Amino acid sequence: MAAQASARQVPLAVTPLALTMGDPAGIGPELAIDAWRTREANALPAFALFADLNLMRETRRALGVDCDVVAVPDARAAADVFARALPVVDVPLVRAAQPGVPDSQNGPAVILAIRRAVEAVAAGQASAVVTNPIAKSVLYDAGFQFAGHTEYLGSLASELWPARPAEPVMMLASPELRVVPVTIHVPLKSVPSLLTSEKIIETARIVAAALKQDFGIAEPRLVVTGLNPHAGEDGALGSEDRDIIAPAIAALRSDGIDATGPHSADTLFHAAARETYDAAIAMYHDQALIPIKTLAFDSGVNATLGLPFVRTSPDHGTAFGIAGKGTASAASLISALKLAAEMSTRRARTAVT
Repeated sequence: MAAQASARQVPLAVTPLALTMGDPAGIGPELAIDAWRTREANALPAFALFADLNLMRETRRALGVDCDVVAVPDARAAADVFARALPVVDVPLVRAAQPGVPDSQNGPAVILAIRRAVEAVAAGQASAVVTNPIAKSVLYDAGFQFAGHTEYLGSLASELWPARPAEPVMMLASPELRVVPVTIHVPLKSVPSLLTSEKIIETARIVAAALKQDFGIAEPRLVVTGLNPHAGEDGALGSEDRDIIAPAIAALRSDGIDATGPHSADTLFHAAARETYDAAIAMYHDQALIPIKTLAFDSGVNATLGLPFVRTSPDHGTAFGIAGKGTASAASLISALKLAAEMSTRRARTAVT
């Protein structure tokens, strides 16, 4: 993970980022204000917040913080006011949001904020998308047809960049660790049937390409976990590691990708082991997320790889239970804003060269 330190030296993108409000009843609005208030101390890039203008002004008043909130017509205009005020591209809610009380009637505005942020990148008005947390159950009640953020972003990418294939892959990143689950939000009992050599290969190829393009790692090193305890012990504890995962790793290596495994997951995330790779490919959600949330609970970032645009997000949920109390930490959002700027800057450089 030594490459992570050098990544922080990349100059930040000039074009503002597009930040979404997330669920208006969650902690997203107050995190956006907190991030803006600490913009100088954290050397944050300019961002435009796609949110209900009245919501943000009410959040500022309720928290009693010094933060001027102004409307801007589009994301690009945020650069002109960011030094003195939080720039908001107004996405009106149907009903006034109450902290901690999610309302499916505001679901369409949450979805629209995401769409408009992605459209801003497609139009060249923003350099990347950063999304505050959503509550999927609330959006489902509003007719949302996607499993989550990642799937919706993949659909928008296919619509707005039809000539560029979208193959979204979720990475959780921090200075200590980068992890990618091959299967994500599925029941644990379904994981073995969903794992295929092809899916592992496709995921690992996208990760290797992103480590080069977005993280500036010339020769990425990947490790691949096993599915079963002790990576199956050659079939004694399950055949998936031997019959599905190992052939995928062999195919990756034949393609010139530095991938090793399958490794027993219980020995892969201590400090000495983490020095030997740049990203770990895990077989299921908790296998990937438990180690990174243990190591970097407040600062981890969710980055969607395999899209024609950069997207990052805080690595936490809506936290309805503490919404509006001013106690939520903006550390993960701040890290997400920084990483989005770094990734988009590298992509811009690659496009020029």
